[in-house]
Amino acid sequence: MTPTAKDLASNLGLTLRTVREHLGDDPVVLGLQISRRLPAGPVNALARAVGRVCTDDASVLGGVAAAVRGDDHGVVERIERARAHGLSHVQARRLADIATAVGHADLAEGLLADLPPSAAIAAARARLAWHRGEMSAAVGLLEPFTSTEAYDDGAATLCERYRAELRTFSGETPRLDAQPGYAPLPQRVLHLATNSLPHTGSGYAQRTHSILVALRDAGWDVMAATRLGYPVQVGKPLAAKQDTIDGITYQRILPQRLAHGFDARLQQQAVELARLVERFRPAVLHTTTHFVNGLVVRAVAEAYGIEWVYEVRGQLADTWASTRGEAAKDSERYALFKEREAEVARAADAVVTLGAAMRDELVAQGVDPARIEICPNAVGEAFLTEPSSQREARMRLGLNPESNYIGTVSSIVAYEGLDDLVAAFALIAPDRPGLRLLIAGDGVALPSLKRQAERLGVSDRVDFPGRVPRSQAHIYHQALDVFVVPRKDLEVTRRVTPLKPVEASASARPVVASDLPALAELVHDGVTGALFTSEDVNDLAAKLAHVLDDPELARELGQAGRTWALEDRTWIANARKYGRLYHQIRSTESTGQAGNITQSDIPEEKETGR
Repeated sequence: MTPTAKDLASNLGLTLRTVREHLGDDPVVLGLQISRRLPAGPVNALARAVGRVCTDDASVLGGVAAAVRGDDHGVVERIERARAHGLSHVQARRLADIATAVGHADLAEGLLADLPPSAAIAAARARLAWHRGEMSAAVGLLEPFTSTEAYDDGAATLCERYRAELRTFSGETPRLDAQPGYAPLPQRVLHLATNSLPHTGSGYAQRTHSILVALRDAGWDVMAATRLGYPVQVGKPLAAKQDTIDGITYQRILPQRLAHGFDARLQQQAVELARLVERFRPAVLHTTTHFVNGLVVRAVAEAYGIEWVYEVRGQLADTWASTRGEAAKDSERYALFKEREAEVARAADAVVTLGAAMRDELVAQGVDPARIEICPNAVGEAFLTEPSSQREARMRLGLNPESNYIGTVSSIVAYEGLDDLVAAFALIAPDRPGLRLLIAGDGVALPSLKRQAERLGVSDRVDFPGRVPRSQAHIYHQALDVFVVPRKDLEVTRRVTPLKPVEASASARPVVASDLPALAELVHDGVTGALFTSEDVNDLAAKLAHVLDDPELARELGQAGRTWALEDRTWIANARKYGRLYHQIRSTESTGQAGNITQSDIPEEKETGR
């Protein structure tokens, strides 16, 4: 759907208010977020130019430019040199914000340690405490500067934002009045998602879309709504209020103005979702991690008497902690995050998760195992067709058809362990002149991987094509001789089963992966691939060499992987599970004529008086 002039004006206002809000809260983080949503080439070129001009180590612009390039080591070196020559209070505070933004909390703490109290310095200390998960402490640092007389440097607005989020983490939840007499339409399900195609191409968005398509093909009327303010708040001001992809409707919740505060926005989202429920009239609501989605859906489900499903796709508290070190697991935020996730899972009529390790975690959190259904990551569409040869796939992608390739298609973030893959490649490459490394995808760790490849002297044999279109992802899988999943050994990676090794197996390619519980569910050692000791570069290199040097073994592993994926890991099979689950949780099973939902099927929105 093409956005109207009114929609565009509303989106522009929402974008400007979002920028203004974040500019006051944390300008450094805002700058980094904006840079990551713009084309990488021009952004990196601009950052390099700024770095050449802003040579003073105390320069905030120079530090931000280094952070934009992903040069965390360079950021630390600049700040340490600047400290050695002495800093003003303003310089120390601003550099501390940069150190916090790139995850060097101890460095930020050192910069702020001896600074005199002021609203601006309290805000920097609060941002550091918030980064560490010390939520109440962050609020406490700001409270002395929230009165009208003491107000300065945005401390009051930052304090209120933190208070609002802390209230939600501490148990506050949206509430709606009961709506008796609600009559759902049979075989109709509404999903609430955090993000979606076409604006986000993540594995999360792909899974949501695959589920919806499979359910539609299985006879369910389906629609998805996305979180309040999405996708405008992630830099898509030209977005329409509705997108239709492969016949699936994604409804956007884009009010003209967002409520102030985290908790108030969840209440606003619940009201808006309730309006969509009254128009669409689903028999089942379905949402996914993290817990704020569950809070909103629970409020709407209770108001209308609708059964609801909570799908746990990851342990996002562990994902958050994975970027902050082991100490983060002792933080207030981590504890509250885990409590809220468990609370929402226990409250749902049914819980879906991706694998056995995640199911066991849910049971440990008090969720009734009888209410848990495993619907693993699966494949469909292009991955079901007979894969082409490596040579043919390489020719389609413009790669050298005479070379051999190992690599991955992945989000490029630290926990994926791609630095270990680059290091292992550097070990085996000298003895294999025809071997190349392909790492397709984008993410915050990409600049550091490129510098690592240069430092190890293999940059001329490593291809970084960037984020690839979904329509070509299967071709990249097929172009590889060995698909690699070298994830780090963290709580989140031990429990969460990713999609990419399933897609690689469906492409008849052997998979070499870290020996972690979640990956061992997907890669059968010696049958569909090989497992290596996580974070052991030498073991990874040895396993890669073993598969590469035995083409017949590689073919057998790949073929066994494809057989397994087609038998056990398809969206068609998952759709049957979802359908059975929906019927089980409804008080009375209904049948009805199903069909795809379009805008014409949704009555015009009316004010509900809430």
